[in-house]
Amino acid sequence: MNNIVCIAGPTASGKTALAVALAKEVNGEVVSCDSMQVYKGMDIGTAKPTAEEMEGIPHHMLSVAEPDEDFSVSRYCEMAAPIVDDIVAQGKVAIIAGGTGLYMDSLIRGNAFAPFPSTGVREKLEAQADAEGMEAMLGWLESIDPEAAARLHLSDRKRIIRALEVYLETGETITAHNKKTQAIPPRYTPLWLGLDFAQRSDLYHRIDLRVGLMLQMGLIEEIRALLDAGIPEKTTAMQAIGYKEFIAALEGKCTIEEAADQVRQSSRRYAKRQLTWFRRNPAIHWLIRTPEQKSSEILAQARQCFREFDK
Repeated sequence: MNNIVCIAGPTASGKTALAVALAKEVNGEVVSCDSMQVYKGMDIGTAKPTAEEMEGIPHHMLSVAEPDEDFSVSRYCEMAAPIVDDIVAQGKVAIIAGGTGLYMDSLIRGNAFAPFPSTGVREKLEAQADAEGMEAMLGWLESIDPEAAARLHLSDRKRIIRALEVYLETGETITAHNKKTQAIPPRYTPLWLGLDFAQRSDLYHRIDLRVGLMLQMGLIEEIRALLDAGIPEKTTAMQAIGYKEFIAALEGKCTIEEAADQVRQSSRRYAKRQLTWFRRNPAIHWLIRTPEQKSSEILAQARQCFREFDK
């Protein structure tokens, strides 16, 4: 029997609802794969499922980090893999659902991440970047690892410094490390399901509705509470779509409605990036939605994929 299912797709495509419905049928538990739903106190803006939406199905990897922490893909995998293993060991189905492609792919592959040492190298690199600028740092990386340098933009300070750190600590470029990792057989062999819409405008409509619903549910109050708790607005969590735009509105830089429009546009662009990422995966069985289609029909398609994969 197949004990692992991945449900991927863009924001607002209905991944949580499908995961819950499928879990009820196949004795499953849901493992969230969302880089923002890991943060505590960030429920509305991340569309974290409510108790009602969970319908009694256990959900994992929600609210496992403080909003001022710099959460990472390596930490996600370290925390999520034992949970998946435990669900499977109980004879249940682990349903990994979310839209953060890097997290999902890394968890399934069982990536071995380069170490994050506490030797002061990163701090020295940060100081050097402040003193010399990112152009110099990227030029240094280009002399060491041209492939990595070609993939990175000057604005991607975090990844440029990370690539230099890995080289200085291990003597191996991050490109070489990644190639070795990709050559290792994947940790899991799941059934992959993807949600998308026949018409892109239908997805965009759902995104627009979601932004309006978040405001009705109290997103502004949620953001105020985080700021009042002393969470710096420059943290990774507070730079998420749906937070940074409304922080600007609270600071008087724009109106709430202007911020909402920015969230809608940013969410649409993010959805396009998500689809681009997931479409590179040939193993995904795409379930294409239409507005008139009932949720039961999508579930029936997922059920059929599950049965065929299990043969």
